[in-house]
Amino acid sequence: MSTPPAHDHAARRARLADRLPEAGLDALLVTDLTNLRYLTGFTGSAGRLLVRAHGSHTLITDGRYRDQAEAEVPDLPRIITRGDDWVDETIAGTDRVGLEAHRVPWATARSLQERLAPAEAVPAGQLVEELRAIKDSSEIAALERACALTAQTWEAVLAWIQPGVTEREVARFAERTMVDLGADAPAFPPTVAGGPNGARPHHKDGRRALVEGDLITVDMGARVDGYCADMTRLVSLGEPGPELGEVVEVVAAAQAAAVAAVADGVAARDVDAAARDLIAQAGHGEAFVHGTGHGVGLDLHEAPRLGTSSDATLAARMAVTVEPGIYLSELGGARIEDLVVVTDDGCRALTTPDRTLAVR
Repeated sequence: MSTPPAHDHAARRARLADRLPEAGLDALLVTDLTNLRYLTGFTGSAGRLLVRAHGSHTLITDGRYRDQAEAEVPDLPRIITRGDDWVDETIAGTDRVGLEAHRVPWATARSLQERLAPAEAVPAGQLVEELRAIKDSSEIAALERACALTAQTWEAVLAWIQPGVTEREVARFAERTMVDLGADAPAFPPTVAGGPNGARPHHKDGRRALVEGDLITVDMGARVDGYCADMTRLVSLGEPGPELGEVVEVVAAAQAAAVAAVADGVAARDVDAAARDLIAQAGHGEAFVHGTGHGVGLDLHEAPRLGTSSDATLAARMAVTVEPGIYLSELGGARIEDLVVVTDDGCRALTTPDRTLAVR
């Protein structure tokens, strides 16, 4: 197997630094840990990164992570402290410092503002998240590996699933299999929803035993190098009844239509409409109760969002899910989901297992 490409954290920091002047900032204090990992590779649970528009950047963490920071972020100056005593010297000569206001608690922002004075602390918007929405080659490679392990896990689930096992047992089997195959961990707790539980998009109870005739929705994904896979497939224990069989056909057609709509420059709401309109025409509009998709990367849910109210526009190298569903109370439901990478003229699916209903 070829060696996966290394993440170029320095290039990511440079792109962020280049954006700071147009945002009216001399520096940005990154406190969100996922953004911190994206920009540095640091995986500790406590840390901050000061990114300057001009000059060097600085990682701040505490003594618990001294050795880890040295190993993971050897190319940056590091300050080891538990408090905010780093502020005075590090911020010297800086007039406007951006804070990740969507992540920083109000009390923390007030405290930082007092320490930063006379520099002004201002809300910076989601500057790092906007960069993260466009994946580089190393990120796409990590997503591909996560999706490949998810595909292998799905095949193992299909070979193992049978009447009498509970939903929770299927979920635990999937989690163990992912890790045994080489995943860091599951990207999220798998959803296994059989029979009437399929009407719940995020069903988690798991006590119900599967029975002959169940249509089962399985939503799962592996995490590799911090990057998440997200895939949903359908399996039935014997042929489903005619009503659910029709639901599966409609969902499959809607999902294919939405995937076909994905391309660089396409409005995210138009991808949602491609699926939603088809489901509505089939008489199930009110049973499609969530958006058609979302971005995926270091977080399971990232920008952009594919929904009726989304104002996002898709761009090449975004990684998004396409996952329409129909949910009928007391009867069941169906969802089919792929993770795709946007290309100039369409998209490429990273989740490759057969999308048709698997009958066992």
